[in-house]
Parts: sequence; structure tokens; C-alpha cells
Amino acid sequence: MTDELSWRGNWKARLYERVRERGYDSLTAFAEARPTASWVALAEELGPDDVAGVQVYDGLVAEAVRSKQVTRLVRGHLVRELWGSLPDGWPAMLDDDNRFRVAKALGLWSGIVPETHEDRVRLAGDALLANPPPAGWRPLGPDDELLRRLLPDDEA
Repeated sequence: MTDELSWRGNWKARLYERVRERGYDSLTAFAEARPTASWVALAEELGPDDVAGVQVYDGLVAEAVRSKQVTRLVRGHLVRELWGSLPDGWPAMLDDDNRFRVAKALGLWSGIVPETHEDRVRLAGDALLANPPPAGWRPLGPDDELLRRLLPDDEA
């Protein structure tokens, strides 16, 4: 039912109205105040019956393109996927279960990044696997030092 309601009417106007009702002037500001929440969790906070996670992500991509902050959005997206897939942080050992969890996080991350960042995301994911971060690493947001090294800002 939520999916059907999410697309009724002017969903973009509804999304931004909900953001403003919560005291934010942009969807980006709303999302960055919740840097570890999934797109679905953000959508549920904005409207459990009529906002979808993909709409939140779509709005964030549009804002990131306008503000030339796509790389920051991409880093933030990885943070959200890591928190969802690795609740205890980066595993100390990549046994089969942990390898699956890491692959899930990286797959969910790379599966919907803007086309302009696909190659960089693939390389960053490969780098994380080749040189794993310390056990327990759990970035708190897009400005994490390791994430900034993997995906430095480059937008002009």
C-alpha cells in the first residue's frame, strides 16, 4: 500500500513539504542530521504511508548534483549501508558470514550510485577488500577520514 500512495500526486512537493515541516531547508540537511539511517528509515520518518526510500534518494541525488556534492553523497550512502549490514562494524575476520555481510553492504552501495561515480565506487570497494579497515570500524558520516581518502571530493 505504501508504494502505491508514495507515487500519488506531486510526491516531490510532498517530500520537501515534510522536510520543511521538520525544520530543514533541504533534504540534504534532513538526511545529514541522520547520517546512519537507511533511505527507508528516512522515508518512514517523513511519511510512513506515502514516502518511499527511493524518493528520498532521488531527491538527495538531485540536490547533490546542484550543489556539486555527489561524492559526499556517495560516501554518505556507504555509511548508511555499512551501518545496515555491519552493525558491529567492520569484521575482524572475513569468514563466510562476514564476507557475505561486507559484500551485501558494498553491493547495495554500488548498485545505485550515480553513473558518474560507478568506476570510483568499484575501485573504493576493491580497496576496502584489499586493505580492510581496522576491526570495528564504523564511519559516523561522509567526512570519515578513511572514506575521504577512498573517495576524495573532486567536484568543481
